[in-house]
Amino acid sequence: MTRREVPWNRLAGAIEEEGSALRLLSSWEAEMARTLFPVDGDQVTLDQMEDDVHKFADEGIAVTTVLDDRYPSNLRMVHDRPPALFIRGELAPSDERSVAVVGTRRASAPGITAARSVVADLVAANYVVVSGLAAGIDATAHEAALETGGRTVAVIGTGLRHSFPEANAALQARIASEAAVVSQFWPSQGPRRWTFPQRNAVMSGFARATVVIEAGNTSGARMQARLASEHGRPVFLHRLVMGHEWAQMAAERPGTFVVDHGADVVDHLVRLYESPLALA
Repeated sequence: MTRREVPWNRLAGAIEEEGSALRLLSSWEAEMARTLFPVDGDQVTLDQMEDDVHKFADEGIAVTTVLDDRYPSNLRMVHDRPPALFIRGELAPSDERSVAVVGTRRASAPGITAARSVVADLVAANYVVVSGLAAGIDATAHEAALETGGRTVAVIGTGLRHSFPEANAALQARIASEAAVVSQFWPSQGPRRWTFPQRNAVMSGFARATVVIEAGNTSGARMQARLASEHGRPVFLHRLVMGHEWAQMAAERPGTFVVDHGADVVDHLVRLYESPLALA
């Protein structure tokens, strides 16, 4: 059994049942342990794991498991939560009020304008903006949040020792210094085709809702819209994306809303999460 063949949600649930990540890993087969701790060699020892965690701490990378209080509360509630997260920077209690703003890497000028407008409205309503640090809409969402004095968290599709694309390295460093950059991958993990869909699942779980600004048929944002629906989280499709057949079909799902402005998103979120009926 290879590392990728072990379902991460299975490992997360097992850690919760065992009450200790290290105790569980010490009793499992080496292949299972490498799901979370992919060190070199045929055997995985607790000493190796501990040494690596200390090395990460020296680099400013913290590790938190599903057993820790600082593991994001929204993410803990979804079925495909990862067993551990690697974090540069600091998560905050306010991150529970996160909204993911995502979209295509090949953003149009109207898409960039729409992303900035939506983010400005979310920041004004004290929401944390989450995105995936990709080119295009993602980078625009992060930049707009910072420019308007908001908090933004990046959930990336590589380990924390990498920046993808490399052009966003400075933005990644700034987000880590002012808020947090989060990854479910071992810090040395490079970009792979399979890492980005897993990133989208974590971003969806981390956030209260997902806003898709602009996304074609092959965009990861389309996948995140589906994942957010599976997580029971509201999905907001900006009018710009409605020219695509996938968006028209997605708009028919319960909990999916077509919006023109960030204020529309905020109004829905207030009704869904903050009205007396929602809190009852």
